Amino acid sequence: MMTTLAAVFPGQGAQSVGMINALANEFPAVQLRYEAASEVLGFDLWKLTNEGPAEDLNQTRNTQPALLAASVATWDIWLSIGGARPSLLAGHSFGEYSALVCAGALKFEDAVGLVAIRGRLMQEAVGMGVGAMAAVLGLEFPELQAICTESAGEEVVECANLNAPGQIVISGNSAAVARAGELARARGAKRVIPLTVSVPAHCALMSDAAARYHQFVDAVAVQPPVIPVIHNTDVKPHSDPASIRKALLEQLAKPVRWQETITYFASAGIRQIIECGPGKVLGPLIKRCASEISVAPLGSPEELRKARDSLKGQPND
Repeated sequence: MMTTLAAVFPGQGAQSVGMINALANEFPAVQLRYEAASEVLGFDLWKLTNEGPAEDLNQTRNTQPALLAASVATWDIWLSIGGARPSLLAGHSFGEYSALVCAGALKFEDAVGLVAIRGRLMQEAVGMGVGAMAAVLGLEFPELQAICTESAGEEVVECANLNAPGQIVISGNSAAVARAGELARARGAKRVIPLTVSVPAHCALMSDAAARYHQFVDAVAVQPPVIPVIHNTDVKPHSDPASIRKALLEQLAKPVRWQETITYFASAGIRQIIECGPGKVLGPLIKRCASEISVAPLGSPEELRKARDSLKGQPND
């Protein structure tokens, strides 16, 4: 029987120094994942995550492995305490890799290596200060897309994260993002919030990174997932390894269609979602997309047990 539970995994922006200490203090699964990741990377990822500095943790090449380890460890803990197994998974942006690991499509160690390379290539594709991202609140996609087209000139600015109604992130060259933000304000946007990121993700500026990334994705073993993962680029599950590789490559330079992902969940009968990873970024976005879906964060032992107990006796149990 199709269950009513899904799990989602956060992307960049959810990280912070000490972000998984509350779980690490009680569950050894956290240290195990960070030790395995550190072995792949050749440096102490746990020390960086636990002690910082934040400037280093926020570098894309470090952020992505750190969030991957934290999110997969949270999934490990959820299952170990008797949490219900979700019937659908999705990850926001980079979080798609966490989802694929937890679905059995990627080995954890392979994913660590991949996302470290992905982060490095993304940073190399655009020099520091050349790109930017900003969240635009209060405008819908067609109007903001037109604003981006009008503002681009000979540069790039595109809708990158279609997060929720009236909440879209734009990405591109710094000056073009600034122009689009000013025009968005003039046309009724409630707020334009610059994001603290080291790369302009999910826009055409990442095309070079995607081309260079191809060989690394092709070299990694991909298995059919045991739990369907809804992909960012086409809002579909894929069981064919070639299609999964294609989705991962396209994701670098194409928008994250998160609002449509949550609509897909709702139409599939999902009524509960667990947020597997640090922070509580995704919950508010999900509620704006589908108010009938309840979202449980899993950032502390108390939240984990509360979510587990609240799902006891539900159809997904």
